[in-house]
Amino acid sequence: MEMINALGRRKSAVARIYVTEGSGKITINKKDLTEYFPSSILQYVVKQPLNLLNVAEKYDIKVNVFGGGFTGQSQALRLAIARALVKINAEDKKALRAEGFMTRDPRAVERKKPGRPKARRRFQFSKR
Repeated sequence: MEMINALGRRKSAVARIYVTEGSGKITINKKDLTEYFPSSILQYVVKQPLNLLNVAEKYDIKVNVFGGGFTGQSQALRLAIARALVKINAEDKKALRAEGFMTRDPRAVERKKPGRPKARRRFQFSKR
């Protein structure tokens, strides 16, 4: 298997990944997964698609991720991994789709509108 690359986005985070056959090492921005995401919940989020298909020990994944916060980055990475797994084996798509890993989450921060303090918040109003 040659190198497979995929892209995942979430909010303002972008994850570009390169998948090769290996022993299950995930390297993010030249750091180990546990070093980059110290929180076990975020590590779990990243590994969800791999665990679903029982291929966690089969591939080495190299990641470039930037933008957003740690939650957005981990979810962008999850989408990228799911997309790469589908490129490797198209039969897996149904299982990943059922778990919701193939869907790009469209929710992002709404822009601030003029004449308002925030996107939807209005200035305080009192009749008196």
